[in-house]
Amino acid sequence: MSSLANKTIFITGASRGIGREIALRCARDGANIVIAAKSDEPHPKLPGTIHTVAAEVEQAGGKALALKLDVRDEAQVQAAMEQAAATFGGIDALINNASAIFLENTQNTPMKRFDLIHSINTRGTLVCSQAAIPYLKKSSNAHIITLSPPINLGKHWLGVHIPYTVTKYSMSLIALGLAEELRHDGVASNALWPQTTIATAAVEFAIDKALLHSSRTPAIMADAAYEILISNSKEVTGETFIDETLLRERGVTDFDQYKNDPSCTEVGLDIFVDP
Repeated sequence: MSSLANKTIFITGASRGIGREIALRCARDGANIVIAAKSDEPHPKLPGTIHTVAAEVEQAGGKALALKLDVRDEAQVQAAMEQAAATFGGIDALINNASAIFLENTQNTPMKRFDLIHSINTRGTLVCSQAAIPYLKKSSNAHIITLSPPINLGKHWLGVHIPYTVTKYSMSLIALGLAEELRHDGVASNALWPQTTIATAAVEFAIDKALLHSSRTPAIMADAAYEILISNSKEVTGETFIDETLLRERGVTDFDQYKNDPSCTEVGLDIFVDP
């Protein structure tokens, strides 16, 4: 596979950040992009809605379908998949990008907050994947990409934010499990995670704005996701990819292009990633 022209890519949480960047990267190939997110109206702090991204997708050369979607709602997800398939004639890829972050230890995590991140991260990934599978099975090169980390059991990661870690590692387990469940159906399932922090609203508002200086832009994750999507789904599956490692294997050598701040001399590692 060398192009995503006329392929239909369903992206959750695509109204900003990494999801938006993946949408625009695929659109440059002439792909059909389903922008599925809760953001159908402007946010007071955060730029972008499903409608602004749809306009950008069209401008980039793709076709767009903007759908307001809460991944926690099974009926909404099912209806969104049906509408996407009806609009574009099928679904070729699902990007499980929607995610919630909360970096506190067990003692400082209200169960209400854990229920929220679990329902979006773990359960939302399962709901969307389950709903997409019947359509993906009909594609000649079907992919599920889940934005979650390699399962790093280092003690230094286990104690710091257990509730969030559980939900993200669960996403990775789903990704790896689906690779085996769907292997004979020709549907690939992989996880993808950044080596460095990425300049997104999550970093700016949920972690530390100062990290934006040493972060990379979402374009590196979009380029890595693209490389997976154009791969043969029968051969590239069951992996937990790191963006830089994958791109180096595909021949990329210039990583300065991804710096959020060109003056930065050393980018910072993301959580769950060891030097």
